[in-house]
Amino acid sequence: MNYEFFIAKRIIGSKAYKSSISAPIIKIGIAAIAIGIIVMMVTVAISLGLQQKIRDKVVAFNGHVTITNYDSNNSQETVYPISKNQDFYPNFKSVDGIKHIQGVATKFGIIRTETDFEGVNLKGVGADYSWDYFKEFLVEGQLPDYTQKRNEDVLISKYLANRLGFKVGDKFQMFFAKDDPEKLPNIITYSITGIFNSGFQDLDAQYLIGDIRHLQRINRWESNQIGNFEVFLNDYDELKEKGAEIHQNIPSLLDSQTITDKYYSIFEWIKIFDKNTYGIIGIMVLIAGFNMVTALLVLILERTKMIGVLKTLGSSNWSIRKLFLYNASYLILLGLFWGNVIGLGLLFAQKYFKLFPLDPSVYYVTEAPVYISLGYIIALNIGTLILCLLMLLVPSYIITKISPVKAIRFS
Repeated sequence: MNYEFFIAKRIIGSKAYKSSISAPIIKIGIAAIAIGIIVMMVTVAISLGLQQKIRDKVVAFNGHVTITNYDSNNSQETVYPISKNQDFYPNFKSVDGIKHIQGVATKFGIIRTETDFEGVNLKGVGADYSWDYFKEFLVEGQLPDYTQKRNEDVLISKYLANRLGFKVGDKFQMFFAKDDPEKLPNIITYSITGIFNSGFQDLDAQYLIGDIRHLQRINRWESNQIGNFEVFLNDYDELKEKGAEIHQNIPSLLDSQTITDKYYSIFEWIKIFDKNTYGIIGIMVLIAGFNMVTALLVLILERTKMIGVLKTLGSSNWSIRKLFLYNASYLILLGLFWGNVIGLGLLFAQKYFKLFPLDPSVYYVTEAPVYISLGYIIALNIGTLILCLLMLLVPSYIITKISPVKAIRFS
């Protein structure tokens, strides 16, 4: 039997240990471990949750990769159409990992009401459009159906609906300018069939979703002409690699752009989360480790006589150090246990009850999103345990300097 583990277990279970001078310091050490793992779990969960939510919302409006014509137009509005008769449409067989590809078009227009007006981009979509993301965003009404005949149903954001005083079932007129400014604009009367709220105010304020056939008619395009293709991937982590492959497998007259390039500033801002997360984890581990170092030193000084007796009986320095490291491991594990219980409780409460709201104009989400994964939870626990134990190797070295004769005589 491992006698160091046996003695450590007896010390932990003894009443004297629980009521000793070191008991308050030990409790502080356990609390430091618990608080540290709570802060680390919450930080990682919210950081990953924010990154994933913001990324998914940008992808919902643009796809992972956009295929367009080469032109000097930097606006959202499509100028030169693309034919849908492409080798990569509707199935991008030359590149693996493509989930879906769809043809869309965008045109700027002005919504006019009796008391107000608003300039927005109408995003025209057709029968090939995937509503997977907008199903999650839908808050009122239903998604429009563009698989049959051309219709005037539109999906509008909650942000625009509130600004203009619209609700599901309302009708409004939208004006589209012609190439010749002297000619009267095209006017289409739309009906609101559904209201969505992505929480990404910058995009919600820009778009409403309508039938692409209206834009084809206004722009005098053929029925097989669109503004651009949106490509969705199976795995976001392969975006850079697949973006390069897509670019190589489209005609030379077409250009492609990944979502990270199109919204460079947003994704660079997201990367800052990782740096902050690493910093917080490092600080929490150091705080927890130093508290455990203090607790271990107090335990060693409190049991100087026992160390002297064990050395007299022939125990090696490393054997006695292992005994105290077992003791410290128990305290660390106890702190990790309570930290995980409280931390996971907070994360699940936020996930299901949305306790902490956020300003969407700053964070692009309405509440703090959390991403809960067994992978990072295990990694944080194992990493904290190992790093704390490594930090405890140094103070445990003081045991080698304790003389058994002096320890027994003066204790």
